[in-house]
Amino acid sequence: MQQYSAPETRALLPFPALIDALAQAARDTARGLIQCPERTTIRTHDQHGALMNMPCVADDIMVTKLLTLFASNPALGLPTIQGQVICAEAQAGRFLFTLDGPTVTMRRTAAISLLGIRTLARGPVRRVLLIGTGTQAIAHLQALDAVYPGITVVIRGRTPERARTFCAAHAMPGLSVRPEQADEDPFDVVLTLTASTSVIYNEPARASCLVIGVGAYRTDMVEIGPTTIAGSALYVDDPIGAPTEAGDLHQAKVDWQTVRPLSLALQGSIPAPDQPVFFKSVGCAAWDLAACRVARQQGG
Repeated sequence: MQQYSAPETRALLPFPALIDALAQAARDTARGLIQCPERTTIRTHDQHGALMNMPCVADDIMVTKLLTLFASNPALGLPTIQGQVICAEAQAGRFLFTLDGPTVTMRRTAAISLLGIRTLARGPVRRVLLIGTGTQAIAHLQALDAVYPGITVVIRGRTPERARTFCAAHAMPGLSVRPEQADEDPFDVVLTLTASTSVIYNEPARASCLVIGVGAYRTDMVEIGPTTIAGSALYVDDPIGAPTEAGDLHQAKVDWQTVRPLSLALQGSIPAPDQPVFFKSVGCAAWDLAACRVARQQGG
């Protein structure tokens, strides 16, 4: 069984192909062609760490992502998240390869955001605000560089200094990347990419600005406030996992009957042009399966 390193995994998952594969996986999941149960998370006895298992089965391949999460690891010189995505063919169960788990998560999460932009943005994408300066901000910059070269990406960090440091460290050849300034012009897309437990964006919803929430993956976390949510049509990438994982929507006490899956938008069911949209991404194993489909094709 081939084992791919983090750099090899990145090379096997080019963003344009990954975005297309995610769109197909979303349609397949909605049609029942992919079995994707909710993830299982088990805490260690001391509650300092967790083991996460995310299985998924389709007609062509079977995939499991196995991760460990230990928040105290950076102090020990170790990564917070470690793990592998294991891929087997679905005819006889023969194991094919493993991908680096954190790399898959970073790239497919950014690619889902880009799929949301492609599907739900109402006009040309020229100006994007990224709120956050962590690993997901890096992955989203790389994705925007691959798909929307020439645009301006503005960075908002916890402090102006963090934003300046991030921009200096992660300049992209095809993008204008700079820290947020006072009195910015309106943005076409806003992406929140933090682990916040308090609201960091609560602007009035505008049809010309697509808001995408990527952090807040537990119900005790939140990034997007009720002002933005109440004025928006609501979409989620995973309608099964979102009610227990989408902190923004949970804390806003939304009526889940009004929340639409992204797969509906991919079929053309989108709101009227004057209706603002909020897209919440929580992730699921079907997106890892999409990544394995791309890696299998790229790797020959």
